[in-house]
Amino acid sequence: MKISTKGRYGLTIMMELAAKFGEGPISLKSIAERNQLSEHYLEQLVAPLRNAGLVKSIRGAYGGYVLSKEPEQITAGDIIRILEGPISPVDFTEEDDPAKRDLWLRIRDSIAAVLDNTTLADLNNYQSEAESDSYMFYI
Repeated sequence: MKISTKGRYGLTIMMELAAKFGEGPISLKSIAERNQLSEHYLEQLVAPLRNAGLVKSIRGAYGGYVLSKEPEQITAGDIIRILEGPISPVDFTEEDDPAKRDLWLRIRDSIAAVLDNTTLADLNNYQSEAESDSYMFYI
């Protein structure tokens, strides 16, 4: 399963909104500029997120988008399913071999578990191991 630009850019939009949660609406133009993405493409991606109830649009000169729930309540799985559809590495319903069918099911379930257990708050608070384990030694 390969996540397309729809899923990746959609996650970028949601992470930007989560980072500014509680500070008021954020324009897609500012998100597009900050991440060097097409504003027009982001407009196409935010519509299904709004229809699914993950974001709210606010009109006006200082309008934009805000998350409809707290970042801790929205998972990467929610976003990917809305923009990409069901999570499945292959169409395993056509698989005759029970061993391979079980493999595809376990892969699907593992991917879903990671996405469903990763919230926007987790993504925005992420620190790589290199950052968190960097010690300064003085000689």
